[in-house]
Amino acid sequence: MYDLGVVRYIAFILILIGLIATLGLALWQGYGWWIAVGLFGFLTLVGVSDIVQKKNNIRRNYPVVGHGRFLLLKLRPELHQYFVEDDVSGTPFSWEQRTLVYDRANGKDGLDAFGTELDVYRPGYIWFEHSIAAKHIENSDLRVMVGGKDCLQPYSCSLYNISAMSFGSLSANAIQAMNRGAKLGGFAHCTGEGGLSSYHLSEGADVIWQIGTGYFGCRRPDGGFDAERFKINATRPTVKMIEIKISQGAKPGHGGVLPGAKVTQEIADARGVLLGEDCISPPAHSAFHSPRGLCEFIGQLRELSGGKPIGFKLCIGSKREFMAICRAMVETGIKPDFITVDGGEGGTGAAPVEFSDSMGMPLADALPFVVQALQGCGLKDEIRVAASGKVFSAASLLENLAKGADWCNAARGYMLAVGCIQAQVCHTNECPVGVATQDQGRQKGVNVIDKGEKVRSFHALTMRAVADMVGAMGYDHPEDISASMVWRRMKWGEAKRVSEEYPTVEYGGFLRQDYHHPDFSPYWDGASSDCWT
Repeated sequence: MYDLGVVRYIAFILILIGLIATLGLALWQGYGWWIAVGLFGFLTLVGVSDIVQKKNNIRRNYPVVGHGRFLLLKLRPELHQYFVEDDVSGTPFSWEQRTLVYDRANGKDGLDAFGTELDVYRPGYIWFEHSIAAKHIENSDLRVMVGGKDCLQPYSCSLYNISAMSFGSLSANAIQAMNRGAKLGGFAHCTGEGGLSSYHLSEGADVIWQIGTGYFGCRRPDGGFDAERFKINATRPTVKMIEIKISQGAKPGHGGVLPGAKVTQEIADARGVLLGEDCISPPAHSAFHSPRGLCEFIGQLRELSGGKPIGFKLCIGSKREFMAICRAMVETGIKPDFITVDGGEGGTGAAPVEFSDSMGMPLADALPFVVQALQGCGLKDEIRVAASGKVFSAASLLENLAKGADWCNAARGYMLAVGCIQAQVCHTNECPVGVATQDQGRQKGVNVIDKGEKVRSFHALTMRAVADMVGAMGYDHPEDISASMVWRRMKWGEAKRVSEEYPTVEYGGFLRQDYHHPDFSPYWDGASSDCWT
């Protein structure tokens, strides 16, 4: 029997033999062999280093060759993407989905040949009812007006906009390219909670300014909300709406810290923090501490902004807590102009795996719940609802609109449009295409003018496809489409209308004492406008 220990070290032993042999040849025959001596010498140093270090088992037991494991792990996502996954099984976005975005960004219609690759008999497959009396909709610039009775500056919003992505998470070039595309295409660009940076303003696109728990861009030195700084930024002409971020789908209920070493002067200016200072986003807001307080904060922001649309974004966690917000709206009479519902399935924000995988309600469940909760409180006609979560195609957009959303936002779709290849290294600062990095060299790969045109093209062709689908169903606008016109496969031989999957509520029913709904009333009855818990 051979000694396993010797086998483990066989590569290192061969390297030592090679070093001795090449050293002898170099001393005998001269210059040409010194290159080989240098190579074997370097590998010998690597092997010695591996043996004496005590932090990594693989390197200690398999000197030199153990590094091969880490090289393969480094290449694993690319190898899997290129050689293992098929066109429709990749996650979070399949190759077919990514190709659709790439094609439309490059001005192609996104046509498919030889039939769908999807299994139309698998559970979860969705289709839309088409009409024999189909029509063609000329205008694909489909929009919705946002602004309730207390809003003095309502905004005509595209049905498909760029979702929240901060400068700092994304590179300056990527943000600027998206802003340019939004300006060219006439749709909105949300800043993310990282502040209203110069790159979000650079091209003059309509901006949705997001205010998070760190109050970046309207922040006091102690981290609290600064009303005067808010007013200065909120009254900028390009800021069309303001969104209070309560939680996000990537990591609901989780704060964050941008280490001071990563806080450049540009990031410090955008966020209102000191250069080199740790940039902290707490888990919860300090400007309000109850549902009633949230409503009062909405009213304050509306007044400071000069009457612009004010809304909030959240990932649904406790249903009772959202009901508490609804109760506060009814009792105070202060209502947001819009609510953005984010899916718990995550997004561009890097997050702990447990949060991405297991925290928060997925969009498919959250959106119908929010719509019906507003319906039961008699508020849906006054409040617009936006849906955010893996909206990359006309079909995904139209599905959300059918469930009650008034428009949709997308982050990863627009990242793909500016060149993202789904390398899934957004949190490492090593994005290979320069989209999610602050590395100056890497982000030069994003050409602002070229990628801005791709963003415009992706939006325009997606909206053209939405208009074509609506026309094929026999209608003039997506607002005419309801969940009863969308079908989902439950199992072989059985399908349901999407409208049958979720409970519906009588309009204003919660406001009547004799009304009871088994799926909603327990949450409504247990909700208080004065506290969350």
